[in-house]
Amino acid sequence: MSAILIFLMVLAMIATLAVLIVGLFGMARGGDFNAKYGNRLMWWRVRLQVLALVLFALVFIAS
Repeated sequence: MSAILIFLMVLAMIATLAVLIVGLFGMARGGDFNAKYGNRLMWWRVRLQVLALVLFALVFIAS
C-alpha cells in the first residue's frame, strides 16, 4: 500500500512540475495561449500541489 502511495505522490509531483513549466513558458511567450490557458494552468498547478501534499501526508501516516 505504501509503495502505491509513494508512486502516486511522485506522479503528482511530476505532473505539478510539468504544469508549472508549461505555465511559465506560456507566460514568457504571452499571446493567445497565455490569455486562454494561463489561469487554468495556475488552478491545475494548485490542485496538483494539494494532491501531492495530501499523498505526502498519507505516506507519512502509513509509514
